[in-house]
Amino acid sequence: MLNRRHIRIKVMQGIYAMHKHESENLDKEEKFLFQSIENMYDLYLLMLSALLEIRLKEEEYLDLASKKHLATKEERNPNRKFVENKLLTLLANSESLENAIDERTISNWKRNDDVILLLLEAIKTSELYQEYMNATTSSFNDDKNFIADLFSEVIAPNDKLYDYLEDYKLTWLDDLPTINTLVLKQIKQLKNENDTFLVTKLYKDLDDKDYVKNLFRKTVLNEVELSKEYIDKTPNWDTERIAEIDTIILKMAICELLKFPSIPVKVTINEYLEIAKEYSTPKSSIFINGILDNIVKDYQKNNRLTKAGRGLL
Repeated sequence: MLNRRHIRIKVMQGIYAMHKHESENLDKEEKFLFQSIENMYDLYLLMLSALLEIRLKEEEYLDLASKKHLATKEERNPNRKFVENKLLTLLANSESLENAIDERTISNWKRNDDVILLLLEAIKTSELYQEYMNATTSSFNDDKNFIADLFSEVIAPNDKLYDYLEDYKLTWLDDLPTINTLVLKQIKQLKNENDTFLVTKLYKDLDDKDYVKNLFRKTVLNEVELSKEYIDKTPNWDTERIAEIDTIILKMAICELLKFPSIPVKVTINEYLEIAKEYSTPKSSIFINGILDNIVKDYQKNNRLTKAGRGLL
């Protein structure tokens, strides 16, 4: 689930939080960093479980309505197309998803079903839902595309859902776009009703988990030395006025250049420029690019870059 850019962003946020807390407890802040990553995985399961709970609530409603003493003809024989949606059924039958939700005790919607009911209401009043329910036939692809559109256009941008997530865990708001993109991608990758939905792993491998720890610790423990690497490379900038996020990005990038021999120089520069574009000021990426370009030229001239493997420079 996490790629290297996500990891870099999480480490950057962890270092920024450490600065704001004026904390010197490295172990405590590292624990907080890893917990925020674990929370990201819980958010992923929570968004998937929302689809399951929405389907379940509608099924319960149809069942109760059909048993009413004065049930109408429509209530006795309801349109079950939504609750029998092939994509939703596939998710409901996924042992991988069920086990992951149970193991991590993702029970938010059981305790806050009002959010699910609000989402269900938004769904049933949407044009997407009306068009889907009125269509006489549907294939697996039709069902899948409907859920994908419903997720991206009705569920994910819902204000009530956003408010709930913000109140429950503030750090989730930064993670939400990444998680929504991942859920949507996984939905679209399913090809037919016989596919098996498998929840993704949090880390691609153990190397990525080690990378979190090493990048965080090596940057924090060497902040003073790393800052010296760029101070004389900013003649037209007052170092006291450089945005704090920019200084963190520079330190992390320089740390990678010097202390991570397996990561190519171009990858490091490109990744941190993209992070600067998203998380810092409009001019930050230009500023950071200029500094890193000068630093790399200086390192190459003085043989300070020790990259292992072919094509890493």
